[in-house]
Amino acid sequence: MAITVAELVAEPQLGLTLIAGAAGRDNRITWAHTSDLPRLWEWVTGGELMMTNGLSIPADAPGQVALAEALMDSGASALAIGEKMHAPPLLPEFLDACDRLPLPLINIPYPLPFIAIARSVAESSLLEESRRLRQTARVYDLLRTAGASEDHWQSLVQRLATELDAELFVVDRRCLHPWHPDGQSLPAFLADEWAPLSGQVSLAGKNFQWHRVRGRHVLTMDIPTHANALLVVLPRSEPHPDAVVLLHAATVLGLQLSRIVLSLEGQHRLAGEFLLQAMEGRLGTAEMESRLAAFGVPAQDFMVASISADDGEQLANVHIELWRHGVSAASLRRNNRLHVVVPADVPDDVLVHCAGSSAAMGISAPTTVAGIQRALQESLWALGSARANKLGLARYAQGPSWLGLTGFEEGTALVRRLLGPIFEYEQSQEGDLIVTLRTYLDSQRSWQKTAAALFAHRQTIIYRIRKIGELTGLDMGETSTLAQLWFALQIHEAMRR
Repeated sequence: MAITVAELVAEPQLGLTLIAGAAGRDNRITWAHTSDLPRLWEWVTGGELMMTNGLSIPADAPGQVALAEALMDSGASALAIGEKMHAPPLLPEFLDACDRLPLPLINIPYPLPFIAIARSVAESSLLEESRRLRQTARVYDLLRTAGASEDHWQSLVQRLATELDAELFVVDRRCLHPWHPDGQSLPAFLADEWAPLSGQVSLAGKNFQWHRVRGRHVLTMDIPTHANALLVVLPRSEPHPDAVVLLHAATVLGLQLSRIVLSLEGQHRLAGEFLLQAMEGRLGTAEMESRLAAFGVPAQDFMVASISADDGEQLANVHIELWRHGVSAASLRRNNRLHVVVPADVPDDVLVHCAGSSAAMGISAPTTVAGIQRALQESLWALGSARANKLGLARYAQGPSWLGLTGFEEGTALVRRLLGPIFEYEQSQEGDLIVTLRTYLDSQRSWQKTAAALFAHRQTIIYRIRKIGELTGLDMGETSTLAQLWFALQIHEAMRR
């Protein structure tokens, strides 16, 4: 077992004296660490004797009391201060705080080198190191026997919790929801305490930190391999779980999550292939119903959501986020958009949360497999409306109109009437009329800017714009004509699958 504060102070060759905090004399010391940095508690992982020459000690009473409380909250076993060095006078308020917490406060006689204390702690920890190695081996063996199935996740967490004699929770630091759909939610007292902090990069401010929340020690630490996964540890007894073993436990959980996500990626690819065939009309009704059921989506009551984001990488993990929040889905990514088929009863706030606050989303009306192609058109139209009106989410035929049109049928008719002749021409002739028209309008009708953007001669651009006028029968010099073509292009771009 690790040496206690009382045992260390009792070693005659060291000559240490206990100044305050005698009620904590049974605290076990796992390591001795020296630091003279201002925020001494930030270097505590739990169980350390923190030694300082005094530069870390504030001169004022409130500062000294805050230091003692922060060290206690972070899990330090004791604080030792070098005598006749740089420490300011230790004020009565500080000593009272050490007694109250209790935080053992030790005087290191001058000129005893700190290394002598560290050596005593290290020598007493040899047996503890052997115990740590055996426990670490058992932790990794749990991963071997866990299996790759996502169904085994909570079993692994519970077995690790038993090994560590602690309650374990793996949550998303952005929202505090369980990271796995079968995971346990945080206890109410933690969720209430941390709710205002959710959405920040880190609840802890660093990768590994002990807190004291409503009288209980709580550890938060990162799960490697998953940027927003946070392991929360609530020890059931003293001493707390070993810091090194906890780091290995977090690694085991990260590896298991990676195994689960890897298996989900295979399902994601199959879902994408299925949706591509379904939306192109290459599958019969019976087969679509069977395939949707395999992905957990009801074939007679689902909706299509089309999602876009300025950062295309944001769309890469939406299917994982949906799975994590217990939403059955099949998704397909095409043309920088993600199309997702989900049950019709999924709440809007869940979809927005999974897609991310910066994404735009359009949702179709509820449909069946027979209407999946129409539902895709509806979701694309709703997405165009969401982006145009700067909304995070828009439902088809609900909310504000888009470009003054009520639905995708009117939009499709407008595109067919204005741009149809150009599409027909480009199918029979090699040309870049649509690209030229889009660039010409984006360049504020500047021949020179359009030519430079397309690496073409100015006369070539003039010829192409005149050709568009001939094909459509429109006067390209009229502002109303250009406005209609711009509307049609916006609809065409939004409705591309």
